[in-house]
Amino acid sequence: MRAVITVIGGDGIGPEVTSAAVAVLGEIGSQHGHVFEFNEQLIGGSAMDRCGDPLPQATIDACANSDAVLLGAVGGPKWSDPHAKIRPEQGLLALRAKLGVFANLRPLRVHPRLASLSPLKAGNLIGVDLLFVRELTGGAYFGKKLREGDVAIDECRYSVAEVERVVRRACELARGRTGRLTSVDKANVLETSRLWRATTERVVAEYADVTVEHQLVDSMAMLLLTRPSAYDVIVTENLFGDILTDEAAALAGSLGVLPSASLGSGRLGVYEPIHGSAPDIAGQGIANPIGAILSTALLLRHSLGLEAEARLLEAAVDGVLESAELTRDLGGTAGTREVTAAVLAQLKTRRKAAA
Repeated sequence: MRAVITVIGGDGIGPEVTSAAVAVLGEIGSQHGHVFEFNEQLIGGSAMDRCGDPLPQATIDACANSDAVLLGAVGGPKWSDPHAKIRPEQGLLALRAKLGVFANLRPLRVHPRLASLSPLKAGNLIGVDLLFVRELTGGAYFGKKLREGDVAIDECRYSVAEVERVVRRACELARGRTGRLTSVDKANVLETSRLWRATTERVVAEYADVTVEHQLVDSMAMLLLTRPSAYDVIVTENLFGDILTDEAAALAGSLGVLPSASLGSGRLGVYEPIHGSAPDIAGQGIANPIGAILSTALLLRHSLGLEAEARLLEAAVDGVLESAELTRDLGGTAGTREVTAAVLAQLKTRRKAAA
């Protein structure tokens, strides 16, 4: 296979972890006869500094002409003025809208070695294997915003079509797992949530092998911490999904190990670790690259259709988590390069064993 991958390191530790992911993709390509062409572009604060725009046209064009997009992180204190008209995060939101990636997938498994790093009791983490599907291009983040004197207004808006497409994607993913879907809303208060729930019921009825349970977002926040193993695929709107997935990250022990994929109606997707730009450790070589590396496994699976290679990479990461020295956020002393090298070594070892 030949594929073009746009690499957008972004800000803070973003360039460091995307470099690790590119190295791993290079090894995968070498082992399996694939040719990956990497096209580096700008976004966020670094793009503002160089171009005056958090999402330059060159980045949009490169992404639109790619098979997949690998992203690092966006933002930092240098650009954190809340009153600024242009902010780094605007580049990320605009990229999602431009590419039409409406479904954000965030898988979460708890590795046994990392269970002790979670604030939850180890017994509550047994069997946790979640997949969040967050609607990504609607809701309050994209609604009209207005400030009138001492009053501020953020519009939360959803259409039936927007809900239908993300729930269909969640149903398709659920039927490939256990067939259990949980839809999260606030239907006892919000009209958008009542539309969300009614639409979800209608869409799920089309999938005979999928069952749906509805949870209010406040109770779901509690249930994720008290019985997370009871859930499988969780679909929700943009704002709720943003909050719940960051809460759920505590189950895994560190934000640094969690990947994400943002998908649209086609195969083009944006793949990024869920962590932020971590400016306090940028440039020190100690950032955890595992979230970015696992994001490349999602890239291989969803955009390139390389399921075997994706599984091989995930197994290699599991091998590193089981026995290698890990980064500081996971209680170890290794740096970014050392963990990346350990993943590459696992890939080579597994390739030899399979030959």
